[in-house]
Amino acid sequence: MKKSTLCIILAAIVCCGIMAWVDGVLMPGYVLKSVMKLALFLACPFVLSRMDKQIAFAELFRVQKNAIVRPLLLGVGLYAVILCAYFLVRNVFDFSNIAGSLTENAGVTKENFLFVAIYISFVNSLLEEFFFRGFVFTNLKTLYSRKFAHLFSAVVFALYHVAMMIGWFGLPMFLLCMAGLTAGGLIFNYLNEKQGNIYASWFVHMFANFAINTIGFMLL
Repeated sequence: MKKSTLCIILAAIVCCGIMAWVDGVLMPGYVLKSVMKLALFLACPFVLSRMDKQIAFAELFRVQKNAIVRPLLLGVGLYAVILCAYFLVRNVFDFSNIAGSLTENAGVTKENFLFVAIYISFVNSLLEEFFFRGFVFTNLKTLYSRKFAHLFSAVVFALYHVAMMIGWFGLPMFLLCMAGLTAGGLIFNYLNEKQGNIYASWFVHMFANFAINTIGFMLL
């Protein structure tokens, strides 16, 4: 179990470190970056699960009846909260750097924004839920410690976003975003744990991305 736990921790750190380098240094086009992320966040868990039978995640894709409505309502509520928060603080914090950063660093423009927004909302959110909640959190909770699994997966989830957010905000807003992402990771863990699958956290994550993409569209 110690060996399996260490493999999961190292895999999470290495994969997030590689993607930080891709986002912050290599800075390829969005399509290439997405392909690299798919390869890392899918291949690594599957390879480790083949090498170590204690690492598993198949049950996370079980569909449970009557477990859809509440996450959907929570997601819609979160969408409204994020948009309201943006309109409340948009005159307090400077968001002007986001549009330029999206275009220069990620290659996101008005022309491809719709494609990117759809991909981020549906595919990217599912990929992150599979990796951070399905692979990292669930296995660490089973193999090592529930408290550690909650904290480690949430913090790594937040830190993973650092490289892509460099230059977006000043320090106060950046720290606030990191705190929000960590809290979001803990909430996603809770939903994942409560439902026994990743669909609930995926729905909420999806609507959070809908809200962020809506703000991004207005800024572009």
